[in-house]
Amino acid sequence: MFSAYAKINQNTYRETFGLDFEQFEKGQVFRHRPGITISQQDNVDEATDTMNSAQLHYDEHYASQTEWGHCLGVSTMTLQKIIGSSWKTFARKDRIVEFTNIAMTKPVFGGDTLYGESEVLAVENLEDSECGLVTVQTRGVNQRGEVVTKVNYNIRIYKKGRHPYYGQSELNYDLTDEKFSAYKLEEDGALKETVGIYYEDLLPGEVYQHAAYKIVRPEEAIEHAQRSMEWSPKYVDPIYYNEFFPEQGKNGHCPVTEAYWMGAMTACTTRALGRVVANLAWTDMKLHRELFPGEKLSVTSEIIDKRESNSRPDQGIVTVITRAYDQDANVVLSFNRTLLVYRKGKGPYDKAGY
Repeated sequence: MFSAYAKINQNTYRETFGLDFEQFEKGQVFRHRPGITISQQDNVDEATDTMNSAQLHYDEHYASQTEWGHCLGVSTMTLQKIIGSSWKTFARKDRIVEFTNIAMTKPVFGGDTLYGESEVLAVENLEDSECGLVTVQTRGVNQRGEVVTKVNYNIRIYKKGRHPYYGQSELNYDLTDEKFSAYKLEEDGALKETVGIYYEDLLPGEVYQHAAYKIVRPEEAIEHAQRSMEWSPKYVDPIYYNEFFPEQGKNGHCPVTEAYWMGAMTACTTRALGRVVANLAWTDMKLHRELFPGEKLSVTSEIIDKRESNSRPDQGIVTVITRAYDQDANVVLSFNRTLLVYRKGKGPYDKAGY
């Protein structure tokens, strides 16, 4: 079993991602989750951001006169989505050193959902190196099961104990409890990435350290303030903020809005808590100081309580306290949440291909 967590002490676990080089074998197939549904706006953004002059990607009137009938997805957008979807399995990589072949086998349109699937074609031990070489074919599959792209490449993967983050020898990476597994074994032998821990397996007293760290970028902070109509100059005008609050500003940046800050920290929990159906309540929310772009934050979730749901037999209710820490290990944000969580064997997973 490949574990998605490392044990720190009796009740504390850290999310971990990726396999060491030694864990890859020729013939392995990994099905990556989640998938992503792309839109025509994603297509337009990719084309215009890269200054792609092919009007087929963003002129629907033009595209309707072609054999495709609609705006065709930019090939490099598909490539990015498919390679990006494989990050959990290949998280311990150094880098991709070579793309040997990229084939676009079916058209991609706005509204399509893309899933990644990777097959290990070969492994090569690089002597006197902290990495080994893995040859991979990653396939993009749409919601109809059609292969839309095949990407062959060579990737350097860190050997056991050599990755700068996942190589900490004092942690126990070899957990054998099924709830910690990074994959679900499929009938055809493929390994499908899992999406969180079920209600039965979340135990009061457990603490999960979420990975990786979150750093809010300056443009991200202002963009989310503007999109939420939080147009106070405090959050969108660095010149204003640093003129009137010079003693509070950091590196010339405005603070992050409290709502986005809390949302970003909550999002960090969605891997271990990936079986959540809905948030029922938020309580005892404390923001101990302002947050500024560029700060490196880590997040933990502690399971406080759990109980059966009276109205939903396929779900249970879990109470969690989430804490965010700054680089000096100070708690800068904390809140309690009451969550609906799927029970084992329940939920939409099999029907949805998860």
